[in-house]
Amino acid sequence: MRRTILGGEDQVQAERVNDTYRVYGYRWVVLAVFMLVNVAIQMLWISYSPITSQAGKYYGVSTWWIGFLLMTFMIAFIPLSLPAAWVIDARGFRLAVGFGVVLMAVFGVARGLAGANYTLVLLCTIGLAVSQPFLLDAWTKVPANWFAQGERATAVGLVTLASMLGIALGFVLTPILADAMSIASVQLVYGLFAAATAVAFLALARERPATPPCPAGMDERALMLDGLKHALTVKPFLVMLGVAFIVMSAFNGVTTWAEQIIKPRGFGSTEAGIMGGLMLVAGVIGAVVLSALSDRQGKRVRFMVIALAATVPGMLGVAFVSSTLLLYAFAAVLGFFLVAVLPLGMQYSAEITNPTPEGTSNGLIQLCGQVSVVYVAVMAALRTSSGSFTVSLLLSAVLLVGCALVVSRLKDPAPATARPAGAGAEAAESAVAGPSLGELSTTAQAPLGSD
Repeated sequence: MRRTILGGEDQVQAERVNDTYRVYGYRWVVLAVFMLVNVAIQMLWISYSPITSQAGKYYGVSTWWIGFLLMTFMIAFIPLSLPAAWVIDARGFRLAVGFGVVLMAVFGVARGLAGANYTLVLLCTIGLAVSQPFLLDAWTKVPANWFAQGERATAVGLVTLASMLGIALGFVLTPILADAMSIASVQLVYGLFAAATAVAFLALARERPATPPCPAGMDERALMLDGLKHALTVKPFLVMLGVAFIVMSAFNGVTTWAEQIIKPRGFGSTEAGIMGGLMLVAGVIGAVVLSALSDRQGKRVRFMVIALAATVPGMLGVAFVSSTLLLYAFAAVLGFFLVAVLPLGMQYSAEITNPTPEGTSNGLIQLCGQVSVVYVAVMAALRTSSGSFTVSLLLSAVLLVGCALVVSRLKDPAPATARPAGAGAEAAESAVAGPSLGELSTTAQAPLGSD
């Protein structure tokens, strides 16, 4: 097989030979620009969290309305997730994500130009929120088009890394920048960065390589509607939807109300920014490390259980400690394990629901995660008279323990091997009720190909 690098639409061309497959080095370019736009959208989402009090004064509204800017993303995701997933599966991720990044660039810059007008800022935030599902729903689609089966959880983990890095940068940089310039100027800086990443994606992203990254049959997927119906009949997937809701409720709750959670214990926006940054940096590391270990061992359930159980001490620490160093340490523990659950759960869901399209299974997971906006609002309602979030944080810890117990009863899917097109449904059912990967450790694995 020979490979040539060309300009224009197809960056990578290869002479196709019957029954051949390979992975290309260009997959890392596609993944890199996709990661960049995920960094940008998450920075735009989280940028008000560590400065809620300061932003409230700047815009002349209460801190609840600043929190509402963050919740807008979750609210918009609920009706838009499945339509975005349909576009991704039917028209391809390049068109869908391309549409999303154009919206992100336009409304990101516009929000910075809106000045101290809260109404305009809210309208621009709604535009940004509309763009987000077209990026988040493609997390598993990009790896599925470009990466071999044994690399996909790692690739999803890297996208998660980018998403968490964006949130971490938003947490750490926003308080620093807000001390040096107006909040509107901070938003303009983030908007211009988002526009630059959008240009990079539009220029460099390609839908798929010239030859598939896996044997024929392993990448066969049903149409979205049929795949949706199938996914909702897979009981372990329904469990994962519940887990996604609880995990994202815990994550979005802590990140949305970060400053308000620790304020009753004497901490300010600087500590909130550092806490959030450490939580997300640790989350980046956890997502990469646990996803890579999961790929290497061929296990998903084991690592999800470990991650879910290990989040509990971190959540309790964030809820109770008054020492700055201990607060940072427990936040890092919480982030390391909590963030890692998402890429593991999405890849597991994509495997057990085959032949449901990756965009559909990922979209459903993300949808249930964004319904957590309800929980985020409940957290505010459960605040004590002193402003403490202890009750809701304890509830989160209990729910995470419950998730670990439920997930421990699931089975790993059978290893994916080459199979005739159309055999996906039977393989999916086998993955749901069949033997674990450990029992099938001698099953032949498809080679990864070469760069």
